Amino acid sequence: MLDSLLANFPIFPEQASEHAADYDALFWSITALTVFFTLIVVVMVGYMAFKYRKGSNVSRKGQLDSHLGLELTWSGIPLILALVIFFWATANFMKQRNMPEDGIEIYVVGKQWMWHIEHMNGIREGSELHVPIGVPVKLTMISQDVLHAMYLPEFRAQYHVIPGRYTNLHFTASKIGEFKMLCAMHCGTQHSEMVGKVIVMSQEDYAAWLEKGGNRFEEETKTMAASGAVLFKRKGCVNCHTEVDNERAPSLHGLLGRTRSFNDGTTHVADDAYIRESIYEPYNRITRGYINTMTAYKGQLTEVQVRELIEYIKSLGTTAGVGDGEIVPYEQPEQQFGADPGAPDNATKIANERKSAAATQFEQSGGRN
Repeated sequence: MLDSLLANFPIFPEQASEHAADYDALFWSITALTVFFTLIVVVMVGYMAFKYRKGSNVSRKGQLDSHLGLELTWSGIPLILALVIFFWATANFMKQRNMPEDGIEIYVVGKQWMWHIEHMNGIREGSELHVPIGVPVKLTMISQDVLHAMYLPEFRAQYHVIPGRYTNLHFTASKIGEFKMLCAMHCGTQHSEMVGKVIVMSQEDYAAWLEKGGNRFEEETKTMAASGAVLFKRKGCVNCHTEVDNERAPSLHGLLGRTRSFNDGTTHVADDAYIRESIYEPYNRITRGYINTMTAYKGQLTEVQVRELIEYIKSLGTTAGVGDGEIVPYEQPEQQFGADPGAPDNATKIANERKSAAATQFEQSGGRN
């Protein structure tokens, strides 16, 4: 009877990740210390209240105003315990927030009121997440509307999912089964219905699940990078962003991790957030030597489409002609841009004109981009 009751109303979630044991050890240690010192205070207060109650015959003479040894004891011991807890908690936090370099990366979009999940091979899931046991999983998350929070209680993992910014969460499942996926941030009227599940499989079953394309039986599943390549062409990005920097736009080959220089004199390392910003709001950071001619795709592309474009750009190889934004004239401008075949230096001329225009625009803006 008791076992059945505890099964239906568990006191705390089971441990299903490698991080869960570390988290619980710290949690129960803090809980035990809290109960221990609470009992000491309650017992001492009760004892003193009873001993020195009104009408008792206990002598009240010779009271001490201070006791150095006692004060050092009740201050020093809690201080030491607090420092131990602080460093213990910091170690746990750093271990949890340092994202694994290997393992599986999965993309998550929080929206009212579901979780959209896409694997790098193109498999999509709605409020379900299939992962293998014993393999690190990194979630790259963003919100499509309001603030959410990905909460996996059995994995002891939780982090905010924020509009306009990528956040990360990682875990390594240690138990096969189905586990809760919740939203831990009130996100609207149906917040309580934003419930999903994490399905942990053996590595063999997970490989078979990937092989058949997840839960759907489509004739073909494109990877996120492949879907991004299709979108890159459909939106006409190839008309400007070629394999080398040219007078229209800088190349995107080998972009990730490079330092970009901008017209306002600042620099920034090209990461996922920078690429996303450049797609949605390209006017925020104009690459050195260029003017703002790119369409802002905010409102035209979903977060999923932007992520697919990012994965495609990350997949592009390096090219010798890629710089940090300095214009390198395209080798065949007449074929790409319809320039006059009788003017072989036309690309260089246009490049110089754009540099001059960019410099003028920068000066007129008072040094602001």
